[in-house]
Amino acid sequence: MQKGNIGVTTENIFPVIKKFLYSDHEIFLRELVSNAVDATQKLKTLISMGECQEEAGDLTIHVSLGKDTITVSDRGLGLTAEEIDKYINHIAFWGENYFLDKYKNDANAIIGHFGLGFYSAFMVAKKVEIITKSYKEGAQAVKWTCDGSPEFTIEECDKADRGTDIVLYVDDDCKEFLEEPRISSLLSKYCRFLPVPIAFGKKKEWKDGKQVETEEDNIINDTMPLWTRKPSELKDEDYKKFYRDLYPMSDEPLFWIHLNVDYPFHLTGILYFPKVKSNIELNRNKIQLYCNQVYVTDSVEGIVPDFLTLLHGVLDSPDIPLNVSRSYLQSDSNVKKISTYITKKVSDRLQSIFKNDRKQFEEKWNDLKIFIDYGMLTQEDFYDRAKDFALLTDTDGKFYTFEEYKTLIKDNQTDKDGTLIYLYANNKDEQYSYIEAAKNKGYNVLLMDDQLDIAVVSMLEQKFEKVRFTRVDSDTLDNLIAKEDKKGDEVQAHDREVLSTMFKSQLPKTDKTEFYVMAQSLGENALPVMITQSEYMRRMKEMANIQAGMSFYGDMPNMFNLVLNADHKLVKGVLTDEEQACVSDVAPVQQEMDEVNTRRDALKKSHEGKKDEEIPTAEKDELTDLNKKWDELKAKKDAIYTDYASKNPVIKQLIDLALLQNGMLKGEALDKFVKRSIDLIK
Repeated sequence: MQKGNIGVTTENIFPVIKKFLYSDHEIFLRELVSNAVDATQKLKTLISMGECQEEAGDLTIHVSLGKDTITVSDRGLGLTAEEIDKYINHIAFWGENYFLDKYKNDANAIIGHFGLGFYSAFMVAKKVEIITKSYKEGAQAVKWTCDGSPEFTIEECDKADRGTDIVLYVDDDCKEFLEEPRISSLLSKYCRFLPVPIAFGKKKEWKDGKQVETEEDNIINDTMPLWTRKPSELKDEDYKKFYRDLYPMSDEPLFWIHLNVDYPFHLTGILYFPKVKSNIELNRNKIQLYCNQVYVTDSVEGIVPDFLTLLHGVLDSPDIPLNVSRSYLQSDSNVKKISTYITKKVSDRLQSIFKNDRKQFEEKWNDLKIFIDYGMLTQEDFYDRAKDFALLTDTDGKFYTFEEYKTLIKDNQTDKDGTLIYLYANNKDEQYSYIEAAKNKGYNVLLMDDQLDIAVVSMLEQKFEKVRFTRVDSDTLDNLIAKEDKKGDEVQAHDREVLSTMFKSQLPKTDKTEFYVMAQSLGENALPVMITQSEYMRRMKEMANIQAGMSFYGDMPNMFNLVLNADHKLVKGVLTDEEQACVSDVAPVQQEMDEVNTRRDALKKSHEGKKDEEIPTAEKDELTDLNKKWDELKAKKDAIYTDYASKNPVIKQLIDLALLQNGMLKGEALDKFVKRSIDLIK
């Protein structure tokens, strides 16, 4: 029997493994089974090269549970005592402090960097045995034992067949790994596509009302998964079935890409385009990363661009280490090449479908849109490719490429300054009347109702030349696409003042909502009243909901314009009625205001060119009193208009109609509107 110490420069390898790798301790099974697969694959290579004269026979790897043990057995190369000493007993660390500081928080980095795959067994085991026999002729079977200290023993033993059994005596705090469902789930997660058959227990069948074991091995893996096969051998149903196996509860994918590249890196895989739901975050981390069919992770940020994490499927590359760390991914040139390659393949596939079957592409656009928008927003090189197949949809459900839409609207929707105006709505029902008004004028309105569209609008304004996007309800049509300079305000100042005062006084007082009332000459066939909201402020508030650092805009009140059409007969009628009802009360107040104004203007004129100290104190006091007097008279006149407005059902009805049209009339106000409507009809 040989005894000795494991050749490490730090004495506390096992406490370190236990302590710092605990959060990832389930990977021990992946490491041990992967080692068994490697030994089996190497044996097959030696047999094929004629360097091993043995028959391969059954190469199934067996994972089995005892009362307090887990055993992984293979019929691969096996090890001699010398090989155990070389590969197991000597681990070259770079010094304890460097090891702890650099790798204490990253289990994968420790194991991958130092070749510690086998030593991951000590994450869950208090003692480990290796019982092994080399394939080499005349080899003596040996047994290596270690109890979690640097001390080990090697002794000769009996073993009839070549290969290796790794026996883990499970520690008391890891008894969960002695449960069949736990091991079964780990094998399914990490080993389901390994290239060598993996058996865990026996298959079961129902017999006499209960499940009983059969004699047949329960093989848990598919040794030739779809991505390892040639696309020419596969049918659509094969791809769909594989997708169902990977994601049992998902809808059928839209389409897929089969990747197979040998240079300048090795990469195979299948990427599926899922039906992306509205919440982007729920659809992330569905791509599974493999290294030579060994599962690594489903967190592929850094390997594929951010927007491609919305795809589902499998990537397999031996050029990405099995035990990959985040810092490695950010700096590795192969990873960057893979990322660029995948982006190009995805955009090429989308371009191909668009070019060869545009009808199918349009039918799937609503499911593709959020994915393509996200890509254009976050990946400059993807925008450069996607701009030729990304689509805009109008409110009639017609699809256009960017260039097609520009051609469609450039003659009719270019304003007096040569800016092309893209009108859009984000809710067809709520903005119906605004959309119809624009269409009646010969304009086209886009529908932009997805969660990323507010960001897409801002992006396209930067990408397109002399283009402005504006929501169809953000102003009157004549202002949205101004064809000529305004020739002065056609509404008289007196009428503007009266209408503004009366209507503003009857608007509801709502928290964090402000209204600005304006009167414009819009034509007698236009609506009598409408509500608009500044494109800039609304867009900033919407961006604040999806972008950090813009909370200032989110906290600001919602600001709306109540636009009165001074040409409409209902608004004209309000003015006529007001004049008849209020003239006797308003006239004397207005006369006083005019007198105050005359004296105030005279004083101001006399003060022109004088320094403050040159103006007599008496005149300063008089001016202060006049300003105060004017404010009091103005308030008195406004009170007369307000009193009249409160008794005029048409004013309230027009306001409520505008609020109702914009989904802003609710509760008690809506109930009053209904009752008032009935009274007006009687």
